[in-house]
Amino acid sequence: MTLASAFSSAGTLLAGQVVAVTGADQGYGRVVSLALAHAGASVVLLGGNSETLAAAASSLELAGGTAIPIQADVGVPLDWLSAQNRVLEIFGALHGVVHLSDKRAHTNFTLLSENEWMDLFNCNVKSSVAIAQILRRRQPGAWLTLIGPHLDETGLHAHPQRGALRGLVEHAHDEDLRVNMVLPGRASSGEEALDRPLADAVLTLALPGLSHLRGTVLEVPLPPVPKVRAAEVNLR
Repeated sequence: MTLASAFSSAGTLLAGQVVAVTGADQGYGRVVSLALAHAGASVVLLGGNSETLAAAASSLELAGGTAIPIQADVGVPLDWLSAQNRVLEIFGALHGVVHLSDKRAHTNFTLLSENEWMDLFNCNVKSSVAIAQILRRRQPGAWLTLIGPHLDETGLHAHPQRGALRGLVEHAHDEDLRVNMVLPGRASSGEEALDRPLADAVLTLALPGLSHLRGTVLEVPLPPVPKVRAAEVNLR
């Protein structure tokens, strides 16, 4: 089945919903955006590269989905506010946000520099708190789903990040916020078929009928990435 035919036969589980996805032009952001659009949502693609965002939005539109790209660094409150204003201008509503708080370290714990640690903290924890705060202030009915640090990242630095995000998720109900989190078993493979279980988990948490779910942390096992891809075998 082609992507276009998949859209034409898609359900309407999220029809009328407007959902913003951060990091939507790569990794889990791409497969989650596809799943949301496939379910009938209008998807706002947020990220730092205008060209790749536009290409991702064009791909979804050509396949029958509704998507718009907005360049923004959601870790910067003014950028997130500006993006949210733009969404409200276009759609008049924002029902939910999927935020990728899963930036990985490139060095092990022993060699991790202070700058690298602060970058991880800002990208994963600070940005999540900022998004939740601004949603509570301006869109109190909107939901937030975090894609947290991958479970295969075992360095000691990963645990305080997961712990901080888990605390945010589990206590967000104190501010009447609907916040949940999924923890992927590994980093994104870049292939929809292999990463689809993660997108399915995000999609389930977005369903209006499950709006009572909040404070939920789901660990999502994923199939291993083959060491040799079919395309590579064919080239030999």
